[in-house]
Amino acid sequence: MLDTIPFPAAPHVRLGSSSGQPLTRRDGLLKVTGAATYAADNHPAGMLHAVVAVSTIARGRVASLDVAAAKAHPGVVDVITPANRPPLAMDPDGKHGLFGFRFEALQNERVRYAKQPIAVVVAETLEAATEGARLLAPTYEVEPARIGFENGERHNPPTVGIGSPADFDRGDLAAGLGAATHLIETEYETPAQYHNAMEPHAIVADWNGDRLTIDTPNQAILMARAGFAAFFGIPAENVLLRSPFLGGGFGSKAILAGPQILCILAARMLGRPVKLVLPRDQMFGPVGHRGATQQRLRLGLDAEGRLTALEHRAVAMTSSFDEFIEPAANASHNLYASPAISTRHSAVRADIGTPGPMRAPGEATGSAALECAMDEAALACGIDPLEMRLRNYAETDPATGRAFSAKALRECYVQGAERFGWAGRPLAPRQMRDDSGLLVGWGMGSALFPAPMFQAEARATLRSDGTALVETAAADMGQGAWTALAQIAADGLGLDIDKVEFRAGSSELPDGGVAGGSGHTATAGSALHSAGTDVIGKLAEIAVNDPDSPLFGAGNAGVEAHGGRLYHRADETRSESYSDILARAGLQTLEGNGKGGRDPANAEARAMFSHGAVFAEVKVDPDLGQVRVTRLVGAFAAGRIINPRLARSQLYGGMIWGLSFALHEEAIHDRRTGRPMNADLAGYHVPVHADIPAMEALLVDEDDPYVNALGIKGVGEIGITGTVGAIANAIWHATGTRAHRFPIRIEDLTE
Repeated sequence: MLDTIPFPAAPHVRLGSSSGQPLTRRDGLLKVTGAATYAADNHPAGMLHAVVAVSTIARGRVASLDVAAAKAHPGVVDVITPANRPPLAMDPDGKHGLFGFRFEALQNERVRYAKQPIAVVVAETLEAATEGARLLAPTYEVEPARIGFENGERHNPPTVGIGSPADFDRGDLAAGLGAATHLIETEYETPAQYHNAMEPHAIVADWNGDRLTIDTPNQAILMARAGFAAFFGIPAENVLLRSPFLGGGFGSKAILAGPQILCILAARMLGRPVKLVLPRDQMFGPVGHRGATQQRLRLGLDAEGRLTALEHRAVAMTSSFDEFIEPAANASHNLYASPAISTRHSAVRADIGTPGPMRAPGEATGSAALECAMDEAALACGIDPLEMRLRNYAETDPATGRAFSAKALRECYVQGAERFGWAGRPLAPRQMRDDSGLLVGWGMGSALFPAPMFQAEARATLRSDGTALVETAAADMGQGAWTALAQIAADGLGLDIDKVEFRAGSSELPDGGVAGGSGHTATAGSALHSAGTDVIGKLAEIAVNDPDSPLFGAGNAGVEAHGGRLYHRADETRSESYSDILARAGLQTLEGNGKGGRDPANAEARAMFSHGAVFAEVKVDPDLGQVRVTRLVGAFAAGRIINPRLARSQLYGGMIWGLSFALHEEAIHDRRTGRPMNADLAGYHVPVHADIPAMEALLVDEDDPYVNALGIKGVGEIGITGTVGAIANAIWHATGTRAHRFPIRIEDLTE
């Protein structure tokens, strides 16, 4: 595990603070030179290779496996099936905690979806294990696969997402619809989408007696450690989980999955380290995805284009044996100021793997439909889409009535529109062409995403040489957490960042919380800053009580820290370095601890969101219907920005994801067999460089003193939420044709 990340010299002035500076990634050099160690890069002595054999049917049971043929292959060490799988301490078909999902760990021969694990082959080499899995040649008792909304089992779930109520009502919907001058009724469909992180799910498991070391990419290191320990009946402290680098996660690496458990089982059975890496096609099944939705909206508006009622109904696809219901309709709770809002969710059980959280779960799918419906409403009222939103954006949270930073959203509209050049956009479609005769369209969408915080802990240690070590079990999925968190820690310590050693990515460190929900920087960052201020407080106490210190008698409140020194607030000529204070006290180190969390009073009184607005330009071939996105401009207000370079990178990534959602991504299942038909990156389309237009992300200044002590929100997911609708609306503006399903296809525009 990497303990220290050397920080390159920065070409800019720090202005006395690391936070707010566009520093380059501390781990960038390691990644581009191949020195970063990802999970599958670990090769402990004596390591075996495991390959999961997966089902080729979606429903039924495994009738036979040719275990003898697999074992006879040279290099194969063992084959694990339901017949010889050792017991686990907990039932994988149980629901264990809020983030606990049912999964397949060879508990029986039943097949519940295609690509389900049905056996594990362990061998001396990857090639031998792969061939052994092929030789199993399973036969099945096949039952008809239930694929698609029309073939599954409909039900009404009690909760959606991670424990949210399935239904919501505020105000009198019938009265609001009855009072409307204009009534919009519309429907939208979104497909199943798979996370497809660059790094596949991987694990290396190594037992030493009843102690377990795991190398696996994970977004919630301490939570996962407890889960793994529980399934194997050992104390959590007996598990060391190392995850210094993640090649993307998007929600799929926060939850335990069957292949991980099976790899750990194999290592314990055979008494040797075992590595298991899912090939790309096996990521289309046991490790989650975004469930497909069908959505219906009704919007009532008065003569001036103000909402009188907003109804949002969503049907989401889930598995036959568990459920994660994509909370799409919840996107209508918090953005627009309708006096009546009603949302409902229902679900359809099908023979697929269980969906799970995927970047902006619910917000991505729901806002796509909502923003398109708002454009339909603008057309019906004869109002510019931007003006429609300016008339309807909420100044208090419609769902709770709590105050939130609505002015920031308005500023996003204004700044984004100005930078894009929105003024003068014709209301009617098909009014603009470029010099080549391509149809040109402009569209926009509002962006909104919650600003959650989890619980986290951190430790800061001052050293006698004037440097510091800061530690928390944070996770960096590529978003730049190791850099931004180190910047926050340096500020809390009053040190230049090149004096700070940062350790993260291991369960032996204080709990860094969950890297999800766009809340990791706020959560782990608050804990790190608190740990820094704690140790500085202890240092100040030593100095002000030492008669030999120039700070003697100042009192803790009478000193401040910066540049590795403590200064008297009333007289900066009285100062002393951290090193000198520690040396005179005879200390080599001094430790402080901190926790991250939100003020309960603020959490009760305020609604907390990041806001934004996205503007898109598309060009469409009038004969072929081919669509190109040519410009994207987003304006985002997300509290205090710790690192503008990294924040823009995250916002660009979200906007690109939105483009992918609008035009590219779709998982397709064969309705006869239930198998995914495009379980690779050739058939499952994501954008490449040639698909990405000129993009700009504006960082709108926002000071939110209520969200947390540091004023930090998140930027990881909000870029998706406005972009999908903006692109769809721009396509309508170019062509006059409204597509009602995603991704938008050529045939949707040429029928």
